[in-house]
Amino acid sequence: MKNPIKLLLAATVLASGLSGCAMFTQNPGGAYSPVNAVSEGESKRLLLKGYDVVSYFAENRAQPGKPDIASQYEGVDLRFASPEHKALFDQDPQRYLPQFGGYCANGVAYGIPWGGDPEHWRIYDGRLYIFGSAFSIEAFELEREANLQRAHQLWDEEIAGGNSHLQRAKRMVFRVPHYKSTEALEQAVQASKAAR
Repeated sequence: MKNPIKLLLAATVLASGLSGCAMFTQNPGGAYSPVNAVSEGESKRLLLKGYDVVSYFAENRAQPGKPDIASQYEGVDLRFASPEHKALFDQDPQRYLPQFGGYCANGVAYGIPWGGDPEHWRIYDGRLYIFGSAFSIEAFELEREANLQRAHQLWDEEIAGGNSHLQRAKRMVFRVPHYKSTEALEQAVQASKAAR
């Protein structure tokens, strides 16, 4: 990398230019920000593509919510599969909200708030974590406790309350010391499977 500052600036400009309204959607500015949100119909900041965050706990499954059963929390829109799930969320939002704004926990462990598919998830110690894919879960679980610690530290120190697009650009250029490429993680996952 010849000039990391120029590369960071270029990545920031590119991220800002390509993101358009996603910049606003994912960075609403409230206490629960940035978030893995999309704009859909009336919902300008729809968390997790409208999946019901209570279903993960109450039914042990990912389940889309319904547009007519909704709540808002810190400027973020949430949908629920039933009025009962909405009531549970409204009573105790912190219990049900996904960690790291619903971004892929494996990415956040590297300081990169990116991705997050509501169909790929885990609950650790009573908290909901979203992942980008089944592979992301496998990679994260290679060093689960260390990755949980890294992710929470990076979220608290660098990501929470900031701009997800700028954070991504920064950490795509200036990697964390424990960074592993996708190829390295794939090899480690395969080695772990072979050892079982």
